[in-house]
Amino acid sequence: MTDMQCAVDAQAKLAECPRWDERTQTLYFVDIDSFVLYAYDTQSKTLSNRKFDEEIGCFSLAENGGFIAAFRSGVYTFDQFDAELKSYWKADYDQQTTRFNDGRCDAKGRFLAGTMYSPKDAFKGALYQFRRGQQKVLDQAAWTSNGLAFSPDQSIMYYSDTPNHVVYQFDYDIETGEATNKREFIRFPHGNGRPDGAAVDTDGNYWSALYQGQRVVKISPAGEILEEHPVPATYPTMVAFGGPNMSTLYVSTCRAAQTAEELQIFPQAGGIFALETSVTGQVEPRFAG
Repeated sequence: MTDMQCAVDAQAKLAECPRWDERTQTLYFVDIDSFVLYAYDTQSKTLSNRKFDEEIGCFSLAENGGFIAAFRSGVYTFDQFDAELKSYWKADYDQQTTRFNDGRCDAKGRFLAGTMYSPKDAFKGALYQFRRGQQKVLDQAAWTSNGLAFSPDQSIMYYSDTPNHVVYQFDYDIETGEATNKREFIRFPHGNGRPDGAAVDTDGNYWSALYQGQRVVKISPAGEILEEHPVPATYPTMVAFGGPNMSTLYVSTCRAAQTAEELQIFPQAGGIFALETSVTGQVEPRFAG
């Protein structure tokens, strides 16, 4: 049994990057494998979508309106939901093997986005940082970049490598954007879920979606698992706080990886689920340009 309810029965192949817009009470998310960005108006209960020509891995809202998003071919901005894409940075990696995956902004409005290396036989996934038309690589030692999140005071950056079952911490200088002192935060045993997308609440706890683990875990800043919440899908992919009080935990899930038997058990896999929590999440920072 679970307290999670399906908020959006999207039937997405690979729902990812749920992102709350506190200004409009809209929940955004992507279906990476279908090249789609969704917008769910929680007040009118209407779902809009926009189809692209390639995978959209992650995105952030922009401070002055619009979006910045990381696609397979690079990073683009667009001024509103259906506006023309503007190239911000062209990918310098092999697009046959690599695409962008997880990302978000820091409190100074820098956009951070990580890549995944599809062959998963070398640590070629990288974490990029974008600001004022410039980019730099903060880390290049992952198969699949995931779990990017920041502590409430922005002094710690979290970053997971999903196939290798590990979440890292870095010391993060919010003024300069430098990430240093990489160390292991928590490692999960094989066979019971892999740390995918994440979010940090205002108390500093790290909430991680465990892909193939059918649950979300709440982890203290010291690396202790405090709570586990079952998800009505085998493959949770990411979490985000939202709702009127920032206390609703939204969980995106994957449908394409479910077997026929699993879909009988979890028919709403690929949807966005919601859990009312006793904590509040941080308001998502926006891209500053």
